[in-house]
Amino acid sequence: MRSLADDFDPAAVAAIDGRLAGVAAEHGVRVPWAVESGSRAWGFASPDSDYDCRFFFVRPVADYRRLWPPRDVIETPLEGLLDVNGWDLGKAIRLATAGNATVGEWLRSPLVYDGDAAFRDDLLDVVARVGDPARVRRHYLHVGRAQWTRAQEDAGQVRLKRVFYAIRPAVTLRWLDDHAGVPPMNLDELLRQADVPAAVRDELAELRDLKSRTRELGSAPVPVAVARWVAQVFAAEPDRGTPPSSGLRTEAEAGFAALLDRWAPA
Repeated sequence: MRSLADDFDPAAVAAIDGRLAGVAAEHGVRVPWAVESGSRAWGFASPDSDYDCRFFFVRPVADYRRLWPPRDVIETPLEGLLDVNGWDLGKAIRLATAGNATVGEWLRSPLVYDGDAAFRDDLLDVVARVGDPARVRRHYLHVGRAQWTRAQEDAGQVRLKRVFYAIRPAVTLRWLDDHAGVPPMNLDELLRQADVPAAVRDELAELRDLKSRTRELGSAPVPVAVARWVAQVFAAEPDRGTPPSSGLRTEAEAGFAALLDRWAPA
């Protein structure tokens, strides 16, 4: 499957396609899921935003039995606006079991360079089964609070990119108040389903319009309602979470084995 925005630069897309094909050929892996993961997929791109392609890859079964297995990350060179790298299936499941929400976000990206919907659904099912809601909330709290703290250090004028990096986790925490499972990646989808005050929504719309017309490192004051609401969300969120239980790890191993059996290259 493929699902990209009409305003994507055809040359950038072609270059990403070439890199994905090169990864599969050079490393002997299967790449069943490759998506856009940055501000373009989140819904608040700037005119000069990077193309942040992220992918999952699966090695041949024999590679997982090696005494010194290959790296669980494949990176390609950062060139211009292209940022293309990916995670091994095993790494993805380990991180999801530990509470890292990034895996689920890649699976729910609305912008897909190349992917098999069956792989996405299979891995989403595993992520949902091994994900502990408290640890997922802690992930978004830590990511959002770190960005928000950095924003406050700029004394009123903050980089718009940094503000949105804090806003999206805050909205995701409100989404998690009323929903189970893997949260959406896109800010619009989150806002449609989360309890966010009207004043905050209005200011966010204005701020996003400004960002869409401003270079990636552009700065502006943080609107009052947004600043107050984001600070309240993070202040009220308990910093909780425990290590994965043995039961979740057993579930993760079973899910990994099933996915490997189905998706590993011959």
